[in-house]
Amino acid sequence: MRTPFRISGHVWDAAELVVVEISDENGAIGRGEACGVYYRNDTAPQIVEDLESIRREIEAGIDRAALQQLLPACGARNALDCALWELEARRAGQPVWRLAGLSAPRPLLTTYTIGAADPAVMAAGAAAFVDARAIKLKLTGDGADAGRVAAVRAARPDVWLAVDANQGFTPATLHELLPTLLEAGVQLVEQPFPIGRESDMQGLALPIEVAADECVRVIEDLAPLVGLFDIVNIKLDKCGGLTHGLAMAAEARRLGFKVMVGNMTGTSWAQAPAFVIGQSCDVVDLDGPLLLARDRTPGVVYEDGHVWCADEVWGGAG
Repeated sequence: MRTPFRISGHVWDAAELVVVEISDENGAIGRGEACGVYYRNDTAPQIVEDLESIRREIEAGIDRAALQQLLPACGARNALDCALWELEARRAGQPVWRLAGLSAPRPLLTTYTIGAADPAVMAAGAAAFVDARAIKLKLTGDGADAGRVAAVRAARPDVWLAVDANQGFTPATLHELLPTLLEAGVQLVEQPFPIGRESDMQGLALPIEVAADECVRVIEDLAPLVGLFDIVNIKLDKCGGLTHGLAMAAEARRLGFKVMVGNMTGTSWAQAPAFVIGQSCDVVDLDGPLLLARDRTPGVVYEDGHVWCADEVWGGAG
């Protein structure tokens, strides 16, 4: 990581990633990258183990539809699914976005994330993101969150502002923080309560939109959250790839949710498939490479608060 990255209950100084490359008899290659989901123990060694468990099926020839039945939603399925999408694009001579039936992509306004730290450090981080037009703050429920929010808002009165608790709040701590959030003009609260405590959302009637992240993984998780959350955050490592992610986004919209696309802090090879989903999302959080000490070349481009992913980064026909 560029600097240690702290959220509620965790600190990272590195990102351990798994890359899948799959090729056909003509030498076309597809690539996919996975970071996994730390709170589900879906780590890099587990991803490799999951992939090895279906090596025979992969080498015998596999498509995306068959993959959905071979592996559950996990980082391994994500990496392999994305590799299969790119392989299909290169064999068809068409970019992934066209194969997915989408219009030509456009740059997307993205949040820039600031890890939890002392208020002054977070304010300095916000000021350093000169290009940012939307900022997301990691909060922890440790009693210092009000100072963090106020300091960042003072440093950046111009940006759209969101906060992410990563399951770190209780109804009481959220209620205590709410006046500060309203005064700072915070537009979104992400995953305030722990997985399994979704019922705590009942009756809160918050005047700020609330997004479900850790508590929503796959399509089947959506319906029980109707009436509790306003937005659902789709991450490819959670849902197991672009194939399921596209279907999940469509179902979320059918159920009346707004849709957010996020990331588990991967390189540009992980952001690129999510960028495809992001074309139809209400909130985009694809800033993972900004948190890393280095990235792929070529990589996604961040400019004027937007993220842009050219076809040559991933998923192009060439």
